[in-house]
Amino acid sequence: MLRSSLIDRLARDDLRPVVSVVAPAGYGKTTLLSQWAERTGQTFAWVSVDERDNDPKVLLTYVAQALDRVQPVGQRVFDALASPASSVHGSVVPRLGAAFAAMTAPVVLVLDDVHLLNNPECRAALSVLADHVPPGSRLALAGRDEPPLPVARLRAGGKLTEIGVGDLALTHAEAASLLRTAGVMLGEAELAELHQRTEGWPAGLYLAALYLREGGATPGAAASFGGGDRLVSEYVESEFLVRISPRQREFLTRTAVLERMCGPLCEAVLELPGSAATLADLAGSDLPLVPLDRRGQWYRYHHLFRDMLLAELERLEPELLPVLRRRAAAWWLQDGLPEEALEYFMAAGDVGGAAVLVEQLGLSAYHQGRRVTVQRWLGWLDDRGGIESHPVIAVHAAIIFAMTGRPAEAERWAQVAGRGQDPDVGRHADPAAGAWAALLRAILCQDGIGRMRADADEAAHRFAAEDTATPAPALYQGLARVLSGDLGSGDAYLADAVRIAEKTAVPNVMAIALCERALVAMASNQWEEAEAFAGQARATVRRAGTGESLATPLICVLRARTALHRGDAPAAGQHLVHAQRLRVLLTYSIPHFAVQARIELTRVHLALADLAAARTLMREIDELLRRRPGLGTLADEAEALRAQLARHRGSAVIGASALTAAELHLLPLLSTHLPVAEIAAELFLSPHTIKSQMQSTYRKLDASTRDQAVTRARELGLLEG
Repeated sequence: MLRSSLIDRLARDDLRPVVSVVAPAGYGKTTLLSQWAERTGQTFAWVSVDERDNDPKVLLTYVAQALDRVQPVGQRVFDALASPASSVHGSVVPRLGAAFAAMTAPVVLVLDDVHLLNNPECRAALSVLADHVPPGSRLALAGRDEPPLPVARLRAGGKLTEIGVGDLALTHAEAASLLRTAGVMLGEAELAELHQRTEGWPAGLYLAALYLREGGATPGAAASFGGGDRLVSEYVESEFLVRISPRQREFLTRTAVLERMCGPLCEAVLELPGSAATLADLAGSDLPLVPLDRRGQWYRYHHLFRDMLLAELERLEPELLPVLRRRAAAWWLQDGLPEEALEYFMAAGDVGGAAVLVEQLGLSAYHQGRRVTVQRWLGWLDDRGGIESHPVIAVHAAIIFAMTGRPAEAERWAQVAGRGQDPDVGRHADPAAGAWAALLRAILCQDGIGRMRADADEAAHRFAAEDTATPAPALYQGLARVLSGDLGSGDAYLADAVRIAEKTAVPNVMAIALCERALVAMASNQWEEAEAFAGQARATVRRAGTGESLATPLICVLRARTALHRGDAPAAGQHLVHAQRLRVLLTYSIPHFAVQARIELTRVHLALADLAAARTLMREIDELLRRRPGLGTLADEAEALRAQLARHRGSAVIGASALTAAELHLLPLLSTHLPVAEIAAELFLSPHTIKSQMQSTYRKLDASTRDQAVTRARELGLLEG
């Protein structure tokens, strides 16, 4: 039924940029927003949230795509979303927020079912997005709980329209209208009793209407409702489900395992011919079945109705739940959508089926920027002991976390991968796993350059034996030789890595190999060649649209050094800022790159007479070398820089360039509305440590408050937005 008074209210509150619609299931939140979209002249951008959107890159991609259909948001937004290493708070949210704020056509951005979001990054991102609503537009969040917004601040600023249970509950007149529309006529006393018992709950009144239309007794209906989910579930069982045919009841409860359904999927899951016809019949009934397309092929149950059906299935046929879900997984696999299959295998508790798909999908999902999704898959398998028998998954996990600046997680997964290669565990050797494990050891370089060289050679040999073409072994073969002092041989391997990466379309490896070739050229005083390699690396990253990646800080360092060699100090300074912001990606999990980049950064800062920044970097280099000794020629280069710094006595002016990697890691989180305790939890640090880092950051940015620090960081280019 039409909620005219609420829609009129939404139209009147045109100066309030944020709308919050909060109520339990069955109060018509989505219906209200849909009617608003139909009656208003504004354009709506709609995102329906589900549990799988608890990955900030996934959620914000849907938001960006919805807004892009209204007005182009710009490629930079999608580049940041696609980059595996880009910071959600440092790059994605500022770019998306700026694009939203710049929209010239009024738009209502709706996020429905936001109560399903429990990921802190997702919730913080929406909180920041609320600050970027352009004049005339709205951000509307609907869910069962208070939205992830600074509600008190928005309320105090007159920027929030709030619609709750009291607003959504049907009035006596609206309840009468709903029943009349459903073909049910009640006397005034009966209507008053039913309205009182349901407390105006639309879902309860709707179910009562269905029951009454089929001949149910009014007193029984009125007595069965009290506004709670449990009571309605009991009502559905005792008064509604018992009235439909056994075939329909079986169809409803068993297909409730499906997030969405079509005729062929229902037939495959139920193994029952004619299920497609049953779905078509139900779609034409008054059951709460929601169409998902305009062709009448795909549907889903209303969330509340599905919850009740699942509870019924779990009570009556619990042993069928995993069976039905495995059948659904098999259908999605056959239909060419392995990620859908993976989710059903996980719902079924099928560790083996899920592990096979995570091994296939993990790296590609990471390369799409969906780190949190990959973490969820890995965590699910790890909790169920599903990785020990699939060591390649552990290797992929370690590589992913190493490349995204998460060294502790990289080491943990490397240990799991190592156990998978232990011959004492009694499993048959997996040649592919052996190749990946050797490559991982070369990447982590935990035992020095000599061991790295041997591991890289072993990885190359094993991949060749498996007839697998990948550029990474050649990259690390070349890097190990360069860091052993063999520049000529190392450069030849790096050239091979570039060639293989170009052929196999692995842009990040290609960009890193080009950066290493540039460093070799600089060491040989071939500056024009070095600048050409750096330019090729930058072009490679740009073409790939990966934005921020492991290669980006190396590219920025190289461009700063070559600019300085040309005598262009201002250009060198600009490249330094970008390199400084991204060096947080370079941790001890990839010590060779981390030390290399900082050595080159230190050289530039010394040339620019920025001693404070050079000393900060030197301390980080020393810490990296302490954790990972035996890095070959890098140790000698670090010693030479240390001696050079020692000759510069006296204090130096400490400014933004002297921010530590930890402080740079903290900086994007300061731009959110997260309190200190939640920032500490996000970074796995104590609140005391965070407060200390914040004070140090403020001092270096010449700021006294969080807002001032964020503003200053944006002015300097250390934060986007």
